[in-house]
Amino acid sequence: MGDIWEGLLAGFWLLITLDADLLQITLRSLHVTLTAVLIASLIGLPFGAWLAVQRFRHRRATIAVLNALMGLPPVVVGLIVYLLLSRSGPFGVLGLLFTPTAMIIAQVIIITPLIASIAHQAIRDLWAEYHDLLLSLSTTKWQRIKTLLWDGRRALITASLAGFGRAIGEVGAIMIVGGNIDNATRVLTTAIALETGKGDFALALGLGFVLIGLAVAVNLMIHTISKTEREGKW
Repeated sequence: MGDIWEGLLAGFWLLITLDADLLQITLRSLHVTLTAVLIASLIGLPFGAWLAVQRFRHRRATIAVLNALMGLPPVVVGLIVYLLLSRSGPFGVLGLLFTPTAMIIAQVIIITPLIASIAHQAIRDLWAEYHDLLLSLSTTKWQRIKTLLWDGRRALITASLAGFGRAIGEVGAIMIVGGNIDNATRVLTTAIALETGKGDFALALGLGFVLIGLAVAVNLMIHTISKTEREGKW
């Protein structure tokens, strides 16, 4: 319990003193994670909706693979992205390895299947309800997808938040492709891993509490902006 209390005090002290390193690392964590969530949502949400309304030969196998990809091992993703972006890899000429961009790419690969799968499950139920109506209106496939995405937006927010929750706590992949470089690619999770390795458990716990508080704050902000509780539909 002593280390936990010391961690709480360390986290509180970092916050009230507006520690410059903490602010820099926190802003970098938000930049990497929110960018990855935005890109993954732009890919995963329409794909999940398309998968709900489209019928094709290997649809069930595609859904099974998508669900399986939700459990992608982050370390394996990090290794693959590392090999692709390394100097000898096909994208090595871009010079992206050990940059925030490489971390964003790894996170997008990890959370896109999660967002798409949750979106598919939500839209599938909505599609069963809207099926006859949208077909009777002779809507195009794209119009159906847009309608389902809009009317299912609250459930889709949950999908994006699930992706955010996984991305903000990710450490394995971004450690491999980011390198945990001070003032360049260090984020909250890699900083926690570093301090734990150094034996400074109080500071590691303090950073952990800051990370949890940040995740809760972002979730509350999104719920407030979307006014889900006010309309009683959450």
